Amino acid sequence: MEQMDEKRLVAFEEMLNFVQSEYDRTAEKMESLKAEGKEKSATYRQLMGNKLTYQNMLAMYRLYDLL
Repeated sequence: MEQMDEKRLVAFEEMLNFVQSEYDRTAEKMESLKAEGKEKSATYRQLMGNKLTYQNMLAMYRLYDLL
């Protein structure tokens, strides 16, 4: 049972790191596109959707004191 708990914790930490890094990477890409005046592009809008998804996930982690 402990081994299973440890595997879940490792998986959670990997997922959390992924969500945090993707949020940061997405925000950077959006800033770059914004600097180019491409706020209305399909790519920018897709990135905005992704950013909001990651932001909501991080908010849930905070809500449950996991961050």
